[in-house]
Amino acid sequence: MSRAVHYGSHHAQVAEVWRPPGGGDRPVVVLLHGGFWRQVYTKRLMHDLARAVMAHGWAAYNVEYRRVGALGRGGWPATFDDVSAAIDALAGIPGVDPRRVVTCGHSAGGHLALWAGSDRHTGSAPAGAAHPVRPCAAISLAGVVDLVAAARQGVGGGAVEALMGGSPDDHPQRYALGSPAALLPLGIPQLLVHGTGDTTVPPSLSEDYSARARAGGDDAPYVPLAGASHMEMIDARGAAFAAVAALLDRIVPPET
Repeated sequence: MSRAVHYGSHHAQVAEVWRPPGGGDRPVVVLLHGGFWRQVYTKRLMHDLARAVMAHGWAAYNVEYRRVGALGRGGWPATFDDVSAAIDALAGIPGVDPRRVVTCGHSAGGHLALWAGSDRHTGSAPAGAAHPVRPCAAISLAGVVDLVAAARQGVGGGAVEALMGGSPDDHPQRYALGSPAALLPLGIPQLLVHGTGDTTVPPSLSEDYSARARAGGDDAPYVPLAGASHMEMIDARGAAFAAVAALLDRIVPPET
Protein backbone atom coordinates (compact mmCIF):
# COMPACT_ATOMS: atom_id res chain seq x y z
CA MET A 1 0.00 0.00 0.00
CA SER A 2 2.94 2.34 0.60
CA ARG A 3 6.49 2.55 -0.67
CA ALA A 4 9.61 3.81 1.04
CA VAL A 5 11.62 6.83 -0.08
CA HIS A 6 15.06 7.46 1.44
CA TYR A 7 15.92 11.14 1.50
CA GLY A 8 19.26 10.69 3.32
CA SER A 9 21.74 8.07 4.46
CA HIS A 10 20.69 7.81 8.13
CA HIS A 11 18.24 5.00 8.85
CA ALA A 12 15.68 7.51 10.14
CA GLN A 13 15.80 9.58 6.95
CA VAL A 14 12.97 7.72 5.28
CA ALA A 15 9.38 8.44 4.30
CA GLU A 16 6.42 6.43 3.07
CA VAL A 17 4.44 7.41 -0.01
CA TRP A 18 0.78 6.43 0.12
CA ARG A 19 -0.82 7.19 -3.23
CA PRO A 20 -4.39 6.56 -4.41
CA PRO A 21 -4.81 4.42 -7.53
CA GLY A 22 -5.20 6.14 -10.86
CA GLY A 23 -3.15 8.41 -13.07
CA GLY A 24 -1.98 11.96 -12.76
CA ASP A 25 0.13 13.73 -10.19
CA ARG A 26 -1.71 13.94 -6.88
CA PRO A 27 -1.55 16.76 -4.35
CA VAL A 28 0.38 15.70 -1.26
CA VAL A 29 -0.15 15.83 2.49
CA VAL A 30 3.15 15.62 4.36
CA LEU A 31 2.45 13.83 7.65
CA LEU A 32 4.72 14.51 10.64
CA HIS A 33 4.25 12.40 13.74
CA GLY A 34 4.47 13.50 17.34
CA GLY A 35 5.99 12.08 20.49
CA PHE A 36 7.88 15.16 21.75
CA TRP A 37 10.61 14.58 19.13
CA ARG A 38 11.78 11.46 21.04
CA GLN A 39 13.19 8.46 19.21
CA VAL A 40 10.84 5.97 20.86
CA TYR A 41 7.95 7.33 18.76
CA THR A 42 7.79 6.63 15.02
CA LYS A 43 5.87 7.42 11.85
CA ARG A 44 3.60 4.43 12.50
CA LEU A 45 1.53 6.81 14.63
CA MET A 46 0.28 8.44 11.41
CA HIS A 47 -0.76 5.33 9.46
CA ASP A 48 -4.49 5.82 10.06
CA LEU A 49 -4.28 9.42 8.88
CA ALA A 50 -2.26 8.32 5.84
CA ARG A 51 -5.04 5.93 4.85
CA ALA A 52 -7.65 8.62 5.39
CA VAL A 53 -5.73 11.14 3.29
CA MET A 54 -5.37 8.60 0.50
CA ALA A 55 -9.08 7.75 0.63
CA HIS A 56 -9.76 11.48 0.29
CA GLY A 57 -7.94 11.57 -3.04
CA TRP A 58 -4.59 12.98 -1.94
CA ALA A 59 -1.22 11.29 -1.70
CA ALA A 60 0.16 10.96 1.83
CA TYR A 61 3.87 11.36 2.51
CA ASN A 62 4.55 10.00 5.99
CA VAL A 63 7.93 11.26 7.15
CA GLU A 64 10.37 9.81 9.66
CA TYR A 65 13.14 12.05 10.94
CA ARG A 66 16.06 11.94 13.35
CA ARG A 67 14.76 12.29 16.88
CA VAL A 68 16.12 12.98 20.35
CA GLY A 69 17.64 10.05 22.21
CA ALA A 70 20.83 8.05 22.70
CA LEU A 71 20.82 6.70 19.14
CA GLY A 72 18.52 9.17 17.46
CA ARG A 73 21.09 11.86 16.55
CA GLY A 74 18.23 14.34 16.39
CA GLY A 75 17.62 17.72 17.95
CA TRP A 76 18.69 21.13 16.72
CA PRO A 77 19.33 21.42 13.80
CA ALA A 78 19.22 17.79 12.58
CA THR A 79 15.51 17.20 13.17
CA PHE A 80 14.61 20.41 11.37
CA ASP A 81 17.01 19.80 8.48
CA ASP A 82 15.54 16.31 8.01
CA VAL A 83 12.00 17.64 7.68
CA SER A 84 13.18 20.23 5.19
CA ALA A 85 15.13 17.67 3.15
CA ALA A 86 12.20 15.23 3.15
CA ILE A 87 9.89 17.91 1.77
CA ASP A 88 12.40 18.93 -0.91
CA ALA A 89 12.69 15.26 -1.94
CA LEU A 90 9.08 15.43 -3.17
CA ALA A 91 10.41 17.19 -6.27
CA GLY A 92 11.85 13.87 -7.45
CA ILE A 93 9.01 11.49 -6.55
CA PRO A 94 6.82 10.40 -9.48
CA GLY A 95 3.04 10.53 -9.18
CA VAL A 96 2.88 13.49 -6.78
CA ASP A 97 2.58 17.20 -7.45
CA PRO A 98 5.28 19.16 -5.58
CA ARG A 99 3.40 22.40 -6.31
CA ARG A 100 0.45 21.23 -4.20
CA VAL A 101 1.88 20.27 -0.81
CA VAL A 102 0.23 20.67 2.59
CA THR A 103 2.08 19.81 5.79
CA CYS A 104 0.11 18.23 8.64
CA GLY A 105 1.55 17.24 11.99
CA HIS A 106 0.42 16.08 15.41
CA SER A 107 1.88 17.35 18.70
CA ALA A 108 5.63 17.74 18.09
CA GLY A 109 4.81 17.09 14.45
CA GLY A 110 2.41 20.03 14.53
CA HIS A 111 5.35 22.21 15.47
CA LEU A 112 7.33 20.81 12.54
CA ALA A 113 4.41 21.17 10.12
CA LEU A 114 4.07 24.89 10.81
CA TRP A 115 7.83 25.42 10.88
CA ALA A 116 7.99 23.79 7.43
CA GLY A 117 5.74 26.57 6.15
CA SER A 118 8.45 29.12 6.95
CA ASP A 119 11.76 29.76 5.14
CA ARG A 120 13.11 26.64 6.92
CA HIS A 121 16.39 28.32 7.83
CA THR A 122 18.56 26.68 10.51
CA GLY A 123 21.97 28.01 9.57
CA SER A 124 22.93 24.71 7.93
CA ALA A 125 22.54 26.35 4.50
CA PRO A 126 22.99 29.97 3.39
CA ALA A 127 20.16 32.27 4.45
CA GLY A 128 17.66 32.69 1.65
CA ALA A 129 18.69 29.45 -0.09
CA ALA A 130 15.95 28.32 -2.44
CA HIS A 131 13.91 25.21 -1.68
CA PRO A 132 12.53 23.27 -4.64
CA VAL A 133 9.33 22.51 -2.71
CA ARG A 134 7.38 24.99 -0.61
CA PRO A 135 4.16 24.01 1.20
CA CYS A 136 1.04 25.90 0.19
CA ALA A 137 -0.64 25.36 3.59
CA ALA A 138 0.15 23.90 7.03
CA ILE A 139 -1.97 22.09 9.62
CA SER A 140 -1.23 21.62 13.31
CA LEU A 141 -3.11 19.01 15.32
CA ALA A 142 -2.55 19.75 19.03
CA GLY A 143 0.83 21.16 18.10
CA VAL A 144 3.66 22.50 20.23
CA VAL A 145 3.51 25.63 18.11
CA ASP A 146 5.35 28.07 20.38
CA LEU A 147 8.61 26.58 21.64
CA VAL A 148 9.39 29.43 24.01
CA ALA A 149 6.00 29.30 25.72
CA ALA A 150 6.09 25.49 25.81
CA ALA A 151 9.55 25.48 27.40
CA ARG A 152 8.48 28.06 30.00
CA GLN A 153 5.41 25.96 30.84
CA GLY A 154 7.34 22.68 31.08
CA VAL A 155 5.39 21.01 28.27
CA GLY A 156 6.67 17.48 27.74
CA GLY A 157 8.80 17.51 30.89
CA GLY A 158 11.85 19.13 29.31
CA ALA A 159 11.20 17.86 25.78
CA VAL A 160 11.58 21.29 24.20
CA GLU A 161 14.92 21.91 25.89
CA ALA A 162 16.12 18.45 24.80
CA LEU A 163 15.20 19.27 21.20
CA MET A 164 16.84 22.67 21.20
CA GLY A 165 19.88 21.82 23.33
CA GLY A 166 18.89 24.15 26.15
CA SER A 167 16.39 26.76 27.27
CA PRO A 168 15.22 29.86 25.39
CA ASP A 169 17.63 31.86 27.55
CA ASP A 170 20.51 29.55 26.62
CA HIS A 171 19.84 29.61 22.86
CA PRO A 172 17.60 32.53 21.89
CA GLN A 173 18.70 32.44 18.24
CA ARG A 174 17.81 28.76 17.89
CA TYR A 175 14.35 29.44 19.26
CA ALA A 176 13.97 32.43 16.94
CA LEU A 177 14.69 30.17 13.96
CA GLY A 178 12.93 27.02 15.19
CA SER A 179 9.69 28.18 16.79
CA PRO A 180 6.79 28.79 14.37
CA ALA A 181 5.36 31.48 16.65
CA ALA A 182 8.59 33.46 16.27
CA LEU A 183 8.44 33.22 12.47
CA LEU A 184 4.98 34.70 11.95
CA PRO A 185 3.51 35.70 9.61
CA LEU A 186 4.14 32.65 7.42
CA GLY A 187 2.14 33.96 4.47
CA ILE A 188 0.31 30.67 3.80
CA PRO A 189 -3.00 29.32 5.14
CA GLN A 190 -2.66 27.51 8.46
CA LEU A 191 -5.09 25.51 10.57
CA LEU A 192 -4.79 25.01 14.34
CA VAL A 193 -6.94 22.12 15.60
CA HIS A 194 -6.80 21.31 19.31
CA GLY A 195 -8.95 19.36 21.74
CA THR A 196 -10.09 21.32 24.78
CA GLY A 197 -9.62 18.16 26.86
CA ASP A 198 -5.94 17.90 25.97
CA THR A 199 -3.81 17.46 29.10
CA THR A 200 -0.57 16.81 27.18
CA VAL A 201 -0.19 19.99 25.13
CA PRO A 202 -2.15 23.04 26.37
CA PRO A 203 -4.83 24.21 23.90
CA SER A 204 -3.83 27.78 24.78
CA LEU A 205 -0.68 27.32 22.66
CA SER A 206 -2.81 26.89 19.53
CA GLU A 207 -5.31 29.56 20.49
CA ASP A 208 -2.62 32.15 21.20
CA TYR A 209 -0.69 31.25 18.04
CA SER A 210 -3.83 31.64 15.92
CA ALA A 211 -4.54 35.08 17.37
CA ARG A 212 -0.96 36.18 16.76
CA ALA A 213 -0.92 34.80 13.21
CA ARG A 214 -4.21 36.45 12.30
CA ALA A 215 -3.04 39.76 13.78
CA GLY A 216 -0.11 39.54 11.37
CA GLY A 217 -2.40 38.95 8.39
CA ASP A 218 -2.23 35.16 8.11
CA ASP A 219 -5.25 32.96 7.41
CA ALA A 220 -4.85 30.79 10.51
CA PRO A 221 -8.12 29.79 12.23
CA TYR A 222 -8.16 28.01 15.58
CA VAL A 223 -10.59 25.07 15.74
CA PRO A 224 -11.20 23.92 19.34
CA LEU A 225 -12.78 20.47 19.62
CA ALA A 226 -14.87 20.32 22.78
CA GLY A 227 -13.61 17.73 25.25
CA ALA A 228 -11.30 16.02 22.74
CA SER A 229 -8.07 14.50 24.06
CA HIS A 230 -4.56 14.73 22.69
CA MET A 231 -4.59 11.41 20.85
CA GLU A 232 -8.06 11.95 19.39
CA MET A 233 -6.40 14.38 16.98
CA ILE A 234 -5.03 11.46 14.95
CA ASP A 235 -8.26 9.46 14.93
CA ALA A 236 -9.13 9.34 11.22
CA ARG A 237 -12.80 8.89 12.08
CA GLY A 238 -12.97 11.90 14.37
CA ALA A 239 -13.71 15.59 14.07
CA ALA A 240 -10.05 16.52 13.68
CA PHE A 241 -9.72 14.82 10.31
CA ALA A 242 -12.99 16.36 9.17
CA ALA A 243 -11.40 19.78 9.78
CA VAL A 244 -8.27 18.67 7.93
CA ALA A 245 -10.28 17.42 4.95
CA ALA A 246 -12.23 20.68 4.79
CA LEU A 247 -9.00 22.67 4.52
CA LEU A 248 -7.61 20.32 1.88
CA ASP A 249 -10.75 20.75 -0.20
CA ARG A 250 -10.52 24.51 0.16
CA ILE A 251 -6.85 24.68 -0.83
CA VAL A 252 -6.89 22.11 -3.64
CA PRO A 253 -10.07 20.13 -4.34
CA PRO A 254 -9.17 16.43 -4.81
CA GLU A 255 -10.77 16.24 -8.25
CA THR A 256 -8.50 18.94 -9.74
